[in-house]
Amino acid sequence: MYKPDSLDWRIIALLNKDGRMPSAEIARRLSSVSARTVTNRINALIEHGIINVRAIVNPETVGYGVLADVFVEVEPGQVREVARHAARFPESSYVACATGETDVSISLRLRSIEELFDFVTEKLGKIRGVRRTQTFLLPLKIKDLDTWLPPNVLGASEGNDSENP
Repeated sequence: MYKPDSLDWRIIALLNKDGRMPSAEIARRLSSVSARTVTNRINALIEHGIINVRAIVNPETVGYGVLADVFVEVEPGQVREVARHAARFPESSYVACATGETDVSISLRLRSIEELFDFVTEKLGKIRGVRRTQTFLLPLKIKDLDTWLPPNVLGASEGNDSENP
């Protein structure tokens, strides 16, 4: 099993800020390694499934400014099926099974409050096994998964800063 070391984490932190940063630029910023070493490290991180490279859409800039969390109470024995069904909707940006008072947690991206209402009542609420939903509008997102790094892999001031206000 490949275990990232401190150099890997510094490379990851730079890629987290700019996923298109060339290996030569990363090497220049780190000043202790060659571009070839950086390229080899990136390839190893990808090959071992530690990172992946893809485009991340900024929902607000393409008209999906409504962010909401929906907590779903489900009939016993149907939690996974309800979660899988909810995950198939393109409006769902995150779906997870939960424990406690909520059985399924869903984050949604929509264009309007009316779209949110229609989704929760006409799509989500009609999934077999859904007992009850509780919806929360999220007016301000501070941090998201696209900027997450494990705690303590870098200094407290490095790499874990969110680009969002």
